[in-house]
Amino acid sequence: MTITHLVTHSGGFHADELLSSVILTRLFPDATLLRSREEAWITPQAGRIIYDVGRAYDAEAQVFDHHQRPNPLRDDGQPYSSFGLIWRHYGRDYLRSLAVPEADIEAIHHSFDQGFVLPVDLLDNGAIEPSVAGPLAGMTLPVLLETLKPAFDDSREGADDQAFLAALPVARAFVEAAVRGRAAKRRAEVIVLSAIEAAGAARVLELPMGMPFRAAVEAAGADHLLFVVHPRSSDWTLTTIRKSGDSFESRADLPAAWAGLTDAALEAACGVKGAKFCHNARFIAVADTRAAILEMAELAVAEAQRPAA
Repeated sequence: MTITHLVTHSGGFHADELLSSVILTRLFPDATLLRSREEAWITPQAGRIIYDVGRAYDAEAQVFDHHQRPNPLRDDGQPYSSFGLIWRHYGRDYLRSLAVPEADIEAIHHSFDQGFVLPVDLLDNGAIEPSVAGPLAGMTLPVLLETLKPAFDDSREGADDQAFLAALPVARAFVEAAVRGRAAKRRAEVIVLSAIEAAGAARVLELPMGMPFRAAVEAAGADHLLFVVHPRSSDWTLTTIRKSGDSFESRADLPAAWAGLTDAALEAACGVKGAKFCHNARFIAVADTRAAILEMAELAVAEAQRPAA
């Protein structure tokens, strides 16, 4: 069936139908995006996808609303918004349109649903309070997207529609970046797992370039690893490994004597020629050669394994 119209409601907009539009306009680029509450438009019809309006959730009829009672729920009882419903039914095809490898489709579909879609769904349904983000409450993606709505006293004809269309590429950039990031992590995982196997029992993991590594280290159960080294454009870095994704605490810190030092001062403190920089928080250090960074890594391991006085 050819999709000719993508229909959502008119007036002010929220993140859920805006993000739904990101998915649908990529999959159906020739369809007309229409914002309306007219009964003739929000009634199911061949060639039409209706979302965030229509008072029904009927995938076969291609209506994806969540405001009716009973409202659609995930298997775990958490509520869908229109974004969650559109992602559930069209997300896999969207990932394919971005050239995500077929072998990664299910994993990335689930990851994106849990990490990106679900928070939007929960906020839109009032299932969580915006204040749970604390001082960052005003910086969540749904809030930022809604700041793109016209001012309350903007009485220009079509102001809401113009603002919606202007916000669409902004929303698209966030969605595509989130998908690209997840796809990149999947690619990185293959490289990191291979490097872990090559490292054996060593405490230092050497990677061919900078890349996400913590998730793969955890998946491999490589609890013995303390540090990671890899080249940059003109030097080499030594980084710590966080204990978890929601903590800044590392398995081991770089030596306290290196903290905040650069160049000659750092060379003197660690005894390594070519040492260039150590962050004051002791989670990253830089040297100008591979040999120098590996020597610094050996020293960092020795310091970490030294019994506490």
